[in-house]
Amino acid sequence: MPEGHTLHRLARDLDDAFGRSVVRVGSPQGRFAEQAARIDGRVLEEAEAWGKHLFLDLEGEQVVHVHLGLYGKFAVHTGVEEVLDPVGQVRMRLVRADGRAYADLRGATACELLTPEGRAAVVARQGPDPIRPDADPTPAWERIHRSRAPIGGLLMDQTVLAGVGNVYRAEILFRHRMHPLRPGRTLRSGQWQAMWDDLVELMATGVRVGRIETVRPEDQAAAKARARATRASDAGRGRRPSYNYVYRHHGEPCIICGSTIRTEELQGRNLFWCPRCQPVFRSRATA
Repeated sequence: MPEGHTLHRLARDLDDAFGRSVVRVGSPQGRFAEQAARIDGRVLEEAEAWGKHLFLDLEGEQVVHVHLGLYGKFAVHTGVEEVLDPVGQVRMRLVRADGRAYADLRGATACELLTPEGRAAVVARQGPDPIRPDADPTPAWERIHRSRAPIGGLLMDQTVLAGVGNVYRAEILFRHRMHPLRPGRTLRSGQWQAMWDDLVELMATGVRVGRIETVRPEDQAAAKARARATRASDAGRGRRPSYNYVYRHHGEPCIICGSTIRTEELQGRNLFWCPRCQPVFRSRATA
């Protein structure tokens, strides 16, 4: 499933291509046909994201809500000379009235037409989004410091924190030397604030460059060396080299301490961590 930076980048691309322009809206597949007919020919005023949710605001207080889910793709084509025929199961197609851009949505978990109140209800179920400039980390901290649940699960709970996926979860915990199974209520407020500030910077970088970058400059050489050492086996498994600290590096050496990176399933998703850099938390009462 795409992480939050991907949705914010997509919102930016859609806004650049269609914002403040009249759009023709259709549903070649047919599943969105009735709703598409209601907004066809309106001005797309703005596209924006909140966590892993995308919103297209059209004139007349109509809002298209999209959640890509695991398999959704929203392909944006700009500077085209002609609009090509749809290929595959296109749930929604946007075409700029002058024909200079079009976009096709396929495979999304959600594609629905909402009122502003419906949009507000979706947003109300989300935690703060580190990419949004108006985000307040306090509600997330209020949930975390009262919870016995592991921080590795809380970071992926979109009602606690919006937009963080498995990659950012694994990497932020490594960067802050925190074991993923540590109970949320054992964190100090300063630890949470440091993680939040780091996420704000990392995810903004992801929007800017279009990929997740988590390895600090001083560790880049070691990350590249590990990638070279594992490239042959990765190629055999159809994988591209990864330049993260721990994500998808199960069984490989940590680039900081050399320990073998571990993995374990939590809530249906794989955790990745270094047992030496991210030791098990022991409270003073149990130490």
